[in-house]
Amino acid sequence: MSTGRRLLGQVLKGRGAVRESQVQEALEEQRANGGLIGQCFVALGICTQGDIVMGLAEQGGMETVDLANVTPSQEVLDMVDSSMAHAFTLIPLRLDGDTLVVALGDPQNTAVLQDLGFSAGRDVRGAVADAEAIKAAVLKHYGAETSLADAIADAAAAVAGTDLEAATASQPVARLLNSLLHRAIQDRASDIHFEVFPGEFRVRYRVDGTLYEVEAPPSHLALPLVSRIKVLSNLDITETRVPQDGRIELVIDGRAVDLRVATLPGISGEGCVMRILDRSSVNLDLKALGLQPAEEAILRELTQLPHGIVLITGPTGSGKTTTLYAMLQEANTPEVKIITAEDPVEYDIDGIVQVPVNPDIGVTYANVLRAVLRQDPDKILVGEIRDEETATVAVEASLTGHTVFSTVHTNDAPSTITRLVDMGIAPFLISATLEAVVAQRLVRTICPDCRESYQPDEEVLMEFGPEAEMLKNATFYFGRGCSNCYHTGHKGRTAIYEIMIVDEQVRQCILSSGSSSDLRAIAQRSGMQLLRTSGIQAVLAGLTTVEEVLRETTH
Repeated sequence: MSTGRRLLGQVLKGRGAVRESQVQEALEEQRANGGLIGQCFVALGICTQGDIVMGLAEQGGMETVDLANVTPSQEVLDMVDSSMAHAFTLIPLRLDGDTLVVALGDPQNTAVLQDLGFSAGRDVRGAVADAEAIKAAVLKHYGAETSLADAIADAAAAVAGTDLEAATASQPVARLLNSLLHRAIQDRASDIHFEVFPGEFRVRYRVDGTLYEVEAPPSHLALPLVSRIKVLSNLDITETRVPQDGRIELVIDGRAVDLRVATLPGISGEGCVMRILDRSSVNLDLKALGLQPAEEAILRELTQLPHGIVLITGPTGSGKTTTLYAMLQEANTPEVKIITAEDPVEYDIDGIVQVPVNPDIGVTYANVLRAVLRQDPDKILVGEIRDEETATVAVEASLTGHTVFSTVHTNDAPSTITRLVDMGIAPFLISATLEAVVAQRLVRTICPDCRESYQPDEEVLMEFGPEAEMLKNATFYFGRGCSNCYHTGHKGRTAIYEIMIVDEQVRQCILSSGSSSDLRAIAQRSGMQLLRTSGIQAVLAGLTTVEEVLRETTH
């Protein structure tokens, strides 16, 4: 007899939220398009997100609570800091013996319970309630959220004269970190930089690829704040001499967020960077990447290749992984087995086997790839080809009937060939296995709320060289700056692409050891559009500015 947990569809049916015919309809949707079954129920309009949350709670054996019938005592309210209640959408309910029971808006946000137990100094157990009802209760019992400036002032006063352990565990320091995280999510930041300089502590957010400084906490907060981050990510707070990497999984402001933490010892103290992977904001769909219709069609075709290597290239932070994931999602059907080797695994994709690389224990890309080939995959993703060993195994995988997707670091598509040759891969192997190279960049898009037309200086347009002809008589736009874009004039980013298909002419050039410029010329004659041309098309479409395209492209 099975003792496994009940399927979500059956739980929802037992709660009266769905009928059996609707369960089958959602399963059919899941088989056709993938995704979680709960998402399919909501997408089809069968039930609400609230129904899914309560179903997940029952499935996981968690208590569900109707907050209309609950009034927390002041004693339990005082056990949870207001910033934590606001940021993580939770409200304390009661004490069961020595255990604090709190209501969560997301039954899968159990990681926050560990942090709450650390700051409250007791065991914490989660229950589940409607997220909107929790937000209303938090506002009722705690009032409006403390401003970042007030959080900094409170933390600065609280840690003065205390030892590191007490400062790290203090509520004001926890409140400050929660405020910084909450604001970063609201500002759509991709990274938070905590930087220590002589007599100065600086916090900066990276938004749409550009760094912005926020209110600077006093320098004596650097050590307790970084130590608290290390505690949350299970790092050794006593070790400050070597870099450390960790991970925190939280639901902040109702959004599932994965925080990758990397500490770095400097001459003035230990700093760190938190990479924010906001799963709710990423759209792993080729349609959402900003591709031209012809480019989208090419990438769809590449996902269906029976064998060969497809490489995505560009600098760090150019969206390579998102493009790869979108291509894998396109190829992800019940008939296809896909395995990835990543460092680290950035987003969990339902139906794909994802393997984290860990060189510290010998789990390298090459070793994982060899193991993956024994798992009978159809398509393989290698996070990055960075050395001869990994490149060789990728070529071998391609030659034995697998499609390999990966990334390399080069400036454009043609120079990728030179990079592979430099790694030690013979030109005849590159010619036999490489199917396409996709170079990309991210350019900031103009804020739609403050977009205005203008005429740029003639000197700026002349920087485009011969391609300036494409911009004749065009209407140009820029963002004046408003509260919706934090007065930057930009909101969000879109990708521009350069897709080099390795056809017969390109293969012959590779075999004859042609230069990057030779490859570029041949690929252009075969229809390859340069990055700058793709950028100019984005300008003509009113998506971005000429300055953005000039900043991100060279030709």
